[in-house]
Amino acid sequence: MNNILKPVDSFMKSSNSGSFLLLFATALALIVANSPWHHLYTEFLNSEFTFGFVENGIELTEPFYLWINDGLMAVFFFHVGLEIKREILDGELKTVQKASLPVIAALGGVVVPIIIYITLNSGVDTAKGWGIPMATDIAFSLGILQLFGKRVPLGLKVFLTAFAIVDDLAAVVVIAIFYGSNIHWDLLLYAGIILSFMAFMGVKKYFSRYIFFPLSVVVWICFLKSGIHPTIAGVLLAFTIPATRLTTLDKFFDKIQYSVQSFVQDKEHLETHHIMDEERVHAAHNIRKASEAINSPLQKIEHDLHPWVTFLIMPIFAFANAGVNFTDNANIEYDLVFHIAIALIVGKVVGISLASYVSVKAKIAKLPKGVNFKHIIGAGFLGGLGFTMSLFIANLAFTDVALLSSAKVGILAGSFIACIIGYVVLKMILGKEESNPSTKE
Repeated sequence: MNNILKPVDSFMKSSNSGSFLLLFATALALIVANSPWHHLYTEFLNSEFTFGFVENGIELTEPFYLWINDGLMAVFFFHVGLEIKREILDGELKTVQKASLPVIAALGGVVVPIIIYITLNSGVDTAKGWGIPMATDIAFSLGILQLFGKRVPLGLKVFLTAFAIVDDLAAVVVIAIFYGSNIHWDLLLYAGIILSFMAFMGVKKYFSRYIFFPLSVVVWICFLKSGIHPTIAGVLLAFTIPATRLTTLDKFFDKIQYSVQSFVQDKEHLETHHIMDEERVHAAHNIRKASEAINSPLQKIEHDLHPWVTFLIMPIFAFANAGVNFTDNANIEYDLVFHIAIALIVGKVVGISLASYVSVKAKIAKLPKGVNFKHIIGAGFLGGLGFTMSLFIANLAFTDVALLSSAKVGILAGSFIACIIGYVVLKMILGKEESNPSTKE
């Protein structure tokens, strides 16, 4: 059994496996959408599902694709919120010195693609899709970077991760402000009261999943019915999670030492007997509880959610949203395809590289150790991998089927081309540095 499960375990732990699954789900969606069974794909995604207690009149009915985009993606955004909070409190966004370069680079990578898109779509219906080219897909971009292994400077990985997280934060703000419908302020007030209560509990270092989960569902429903996209609830809920340990290091050491000593005292007996007595079972239980308590709730939930987000939620989202039928050319607005692709490919690399260069030369920021401007250009192209967040914003921006299909084609084409160029550029740079270490700046 171990031999069977070992490859699965290795795949799950691989840094590239999430990107592979995302790519597979995208390819599968495109194949199905362009097969003789494409109508089944569309019918399934538009089938209505009801959750709740129908007999009591407490129910929520939505098409399946909206359960994915509004429900599962709220969990994805919750995970993004946890990452953002962690980076702000104790990561690459903690200090001005650390945060300045990725923040400025991210702003450049947001503003320039938007300017390009708005310029190309001024005065037409497609202008409302201006938020599409602003985000970077963390999973895909880091997955490409991981292909180079140890040749990639650690500083470049940190830079790409940090500016992608700031990108996501900017996308969250844009979704909240510009892509909502008619707002019901009373529902937002109810959600705000619950969030304030949860934040207060977090400040007091109290956290219980049995309280957090049902309150989170209520907050999500309030946002769903309020006109503000419910995924924003995920980010706000993440910021209520305590980031401090619920125990002290001294208490942790005391519990661990006492419990381990219990095993040491009975070592000879345990080496020949696999069934433990009640005292040893209790000691093992204490070790597990102490180990869980030493992790902050934020860290533990982020760690527990990561495989679900990577291996389930994101592939499902990609499968549900990436399927475009290319056989119906009449539905494709080629101008929109071109505009989105250009904004992703050109806008991202120009915005990220130019903002980084200016900020470093102006001594506002400094390059990470082992990183030069050639690396930044390569990372800038990888920033054009909009994919997940871009597809998400496209669904909010366009209700017209033809425009939405065209936007998806533009996102897929732009992300693919940006990915290829970024890979080739970094391969050339890192290959030269490997063969001639003196070229590193």
